[in-house]
Amino acid sequence: MTLPLRRAAAYALCSLLALTAPFLGPYAAAPFAAVAAAAYVVRDGVVFRLLAFPWDEHAERLRTFIGFAGGAAGLAVLVPALELPVVVYVATVLALAFGDLGYRAVLDYRESRVYATAGFAVLGTLAAFLGQLAVVEAGATAATPPTYAFFATAAALLAALLRAVFTERDSPLLLAVIALLLWLFWTVADPVSWTRIAVALALTLGFGALSFVVGSSSIPGLLTGVFLGLLAVVLGGYGWFAVLITFFGLGSFATKYRYEEKKSRGVAEENEGARGSGNVLGNSAAALVALLLFASAAHLPWSAQVFLYAYLGSVATALADTLSSEIGGLYGPPRLLTTLEPVEPGTDGGVTWQGELAGVAGAALIALIGLVAFSLPPLGVLLVVAGGLVGMTVDSIVGATLEGGLFGNQSVNFTATASGGFAAAVLALLLL
Repeated sequence: MTLPLRRAAAYALCSLLALTAPFLGPYAAAPFAAVAAAAYVVRDGVVFRLLAFPWDEHAERLRTFIGFAGGAAGLAVLVPALELPVVVYVATVLALAFGDLGYRAVLDYRESRVYATAGFAVLGTLAAFLGQLAVVEAGATAATPPTYAFFATAAALLAALLRAVFTERDSPLLLAVIALLLWLFWTVADPVSWTRIAVALALTLGFGALSFVVGSSSIPGLLTGVFLGLLAVVLGGYGWFAVLITFFGLGSFATKYRYEEKKSRGVAEENEGARGSGNVLGNSAAALVALLLFASAAHLPWSAQVFLYAYLGSVATALADTLSSEIGGLYGPPRLLTTLEPVEPGTDGGVTWQGELAGVAGAALIALIGLVAFSLPPLGVLLVVAGGLVGMTVDSIVGATLEGGLFGNQSVNFTATASGGFAAAVLALLLL
């Protein structure tokens, strides 16, 4: 057993202190706080060598372990103080720590980030699920086992995604982000059935694996897509997933379409067209917000229908913009939408009539799926298309005027999809 694996096992064992929370009440933070305080005085010896990362050895202090234990203690304070559900707290801490253990265990036997990430997700999910069941038996807030499976899976996927971006030094931040999102899901999610969670995992993992195999997404991009797909099925329904997967699937195909030709013109996506988490989130974050608002509609002054149109409008924008750039990049010369002057291929804000036509077709496709999946009225179909066209136009204008300064590509994508979703929602509110 290698040192990284032994270290991950030690962190995982420490994470089990979270299971004491139901018994300690207002003192739930005490175990982790005590461990962090004890680690602060350890400067050498067997324990130091076991727990220290290379940067800890350089600093001669177990800063990473102290950060993990301190972050867990901080979350534990929220359990009695702000009524953070104990199951959320336990799922967060165990998913991260045991996920790291699963990742390292796989790497000990096979040098593959793909298999190691799968190990993270599987062991993190299993530990979070069993941990929730354990604290429920101890008297914590009860729900149904399938709901715990959803929280465990969401926690493990989110932890794996964040770990792909951040390092072990950032564990306190990761713990906070995972816990806050799970807390939100706890508030808005309806009870989940085993059928719903099984179908969600089968669909998302199947499409995610396919996208990775064909090279249309990186590991972080795959994790992001699977996470968003899981939320779409559980918090929305199968129609919501159908809309999302249409964007991912057709967008990926368009990216790969005549890729070498686009590469020679300087308009191809980087990394051989494999989209990372930033790209996926830039195109999907607005849709995720609309999904969460839809799930929270009972607590808001607007009907759920408004947020459905916001979701459809944002995804219509994402697909319209992707098709516009990927198809339009094969033709030219493009013209700036703001001045109609010819520009070099790949210039931010440059459009072609072929790309604009492809964008309209993309927005119309999402609207038609909405018609089938949600029985939209004819006017509703037009509103989704209108939202997609508004967002696609905003993307070109912002790209031509602001991109390259404060706005990067992901920021432009988010601004555009948020604009398209907002436009569709407002139109639905006014006209339907």
